[in-house]
Amino acid sequence: MGKKLDALLGRKFKASKLKTTLNLAICRLSLLKNHRLARFTIARSDVIQLLRLNHHQQALIRVEQVIKDQNMLDVYDMIHGYCDLLIQRINLIDKANDCPGELKELVSDLLYAAPRCGEFPELQEIRAILTTRFGKKFANCAIELRINCGVSQTMIQKLSTRQSILECRMKMLTGIAKENGIVLQLETSSPEIKKEKVVEKIENVISFSESKNYKDAADAAQDAFESAAYAAAAARAAVKLARSESFLYDSSDSDSDDSSYGNELLHSGKSYNTSKGQQVNLENKINSTRIKRLYV
Repeated sequence: MGKKLDALLGRKFKASKLKTTLNLAICRLSLLKNHRLARFTIARSDVIQLLRLNHHQQALIRVEQVIKDQNMLDVYDMIHGYCDLLIQRINLIDKANDCPGELKELVSDLLYAAPRCGEFPELQEIRAILTTRFGKKFANCAIELRINCGVSQTMIQKLSTRQSILECRMKMLTGIAKENGIVLQLETSSPEIKKEKVVEKIENVISFSESKNYKDAADAAQDAFESAAYAAAAARAAVKLARSESFLYDSSDSDSDDSSYGNELLHSGKSYNTSKGQQVNLENKINSTRIKRLYV
């Protein structure tokens, strides 16, 4: 497709241009790595300082920037390796009508990363050359993460704009604390951590529901009832936690909130029994009008 389009428009793929741009991209990567490494070092120093001051909850928030900077450094390393490999395989690209199978992931990763790596003009130029060579359909498939796009999960994960899950932040924070001889003391029952756990649990339920294959409409409706009940209970728990934030430093209030939160989850857990043949107790959990719409 790329060669046909070039022929129609009177354009010709120049391997030398791609090779030159790849070499320029490698030079640019050195500057980008140094800049990102400086940010990474500052963020990590901030986390260490917060830990030494016993502000461990704040350190858990700040460590998110450390993870983001580390991810970008990993992405730069991947792009550097891809550029080196493309230079070695430049003749294969020149002869192939479509993207060679052995280079599909490499090329797709570069196309996907181009609009997500900020100020990186050489990578944008590489994207334009590869798009011209293999066609807009192939390029858009990678950029928009369509089916069989070829983009690696590692690249998708590293360039994700979503906040890292609590487990990853805890792991990173624990590692930093251990390296600096600091005993990590985090209040796992604090409102902030509880709220994050609730949000992550809801996201997991949504992801699981989207991946399920239902036998029929009744099976799907049953699952919808159960998910709605769970979401309603989780939403009430999140509201309770949000209201308790103003009493974060009041130990007596925190204890009462923890107790009521546990009772709330216990009470909610009894109501959504998922065994087939048993009705899910949705009373006081969700508006009946909205429930009926699930059948439509």
